[in-house]
Amino acid sequence: MAERVVRLPDVGEGIAEAELVEWHVKVGDVVREDAVLGAVMTDKATVEIPSPADGRVTWLAGNVGDLLAIGSDFVRLEVSGAGERAPEAAKQALPAASAAAKRADHGASAPRAPASAPPDAQRSQRSAPPLHHAIERPLAAPAVRLRAREAGVDLRQIHGTGPAGRITHDDLDALLSRGRAGTMAAPYLAQTAVTDIKIVGLRRKIAEKMSIASARIPHITYVEEIDVTALEDLRAKVNGRKLPDKPKLTLLPFLMRAMVRAIAELPHLNAHFDDEAGIVHQHAGVHIGIATQTPTGLVVPVIRHAEARDLWDCASEVARLAEAARHGGATRDELTGSTITITSLGALGGLATTPIINHPEVAIIGVNRIAIRPHWDGAAFVPRQMMNLSSSFDHRVIDGFDAAQFVQRIKLLLETPAMIFID
Repeated sequence: MAERVVRLPDVGEGIAEAELVEWHVKVGDVVREDAVLGAVMTDKATVEIPSPADGRVTWLAGNVGDLLAIGSDFVRLEVSGAGERAPEAAKQALPAASAAAKRADHGASAPRAPASAPPDAQRSQRSAPPLHHAIERPLAAPAVRLRAREAGVDLRQIHGTGPAGRITHDDLDALLSRGRAGTMAAPYLAQTAVTDIKIVGLRRKIAEKMSIASARIPHITYVEEIDVTALEDLRAKVNGRKLPDKPKLTLLPFLMRAMVRAIAELPHLNAHFDDEAGIVHQHAGVHIGIATQTPTGLVVPVIRHAEARDLWDCASEVARLAEAARHGGATRDELTGSTITITSLGALGGLATTPIINHPEVAIIGVNRIAIRPHWDGAAFVPRQMMNLSSSFDHRVIDGFDAAQFVQRIKLLLETPAMIFID
């Protein structure tokens, strides 16, 4: 038997380390070539690392949440071969890895269960001393972990019936069914369990970025009321007669076009601030990030060059990127490089919010929900469709006057939507 070392491959240009977010195997498992060993994350994209050969897992690099250096040992396999161990030079070869970054909201695919282990591997398993698992974290797909968190279930309570003891949706359903039956019999039982949830993966990256933005950026938030009655009327008419090849228009494409017009007059709001170098990088291209909620956390896909897109093109790109982000198909380039961001909670948008700037940008536009409110027209109160914009600015480089001027320009364009299309 020989040892095969699987090293962590280069998962992105300029990346020195990656975070371990999931193991698909444990020590002692027999794996087939191309079966997924584990997954690492960098820049909000997840990369699955496949096995380069058939073999038995003898060692794992660490625990979920650990940062691993590119090129370091990831997994060690016992493989069939002449001689005892592979020569040292052979251990330096990097295995091929899948470069497709994905995070499906229905859960990652489980590795293929081998039909039977090779005879040499079977003999090795019988003669090998007892092995301890390198990790104690239960094996489960991201979608199963999300359901368990939302239900308040500790996955360590569940015996997994999937491959390698992996916990499946059926296992979770069985536990929840038993819990519901118990609740019906005694609905007022005291709950004393405490679940410790390690912040890893996308959630840790969000936490780190929010901490940087909050600590380093002095925010000024400006809230303004917008009468979108005319805009909603226009949008309803256009959607009512749209062609089959045209996407449905939401509020966002109109807001994006209004932002492009406003940025043309106040270009210093479309910028990155390098506070360490004391330089504001003002961008000519308007690359609008759209904060998007996914089953695993918030990501910001980027609509590049909004200044060169019409209303329909903006709508198509928003729909495409939102779908890719929710299903884990957005690429690293599609999740980086925004120069100004829009954030919206849709129908849950509330009356006002205090959005945190997407560092190193200097402005973020927050959309609150649309509601019918009484509005004074100078003679009487009339029902109008009203919406608040809650926008935050980096007060180190954006004065309150410029922030107010920017929002007021957007307000004028949205309240008189024909002006969005008039040069």
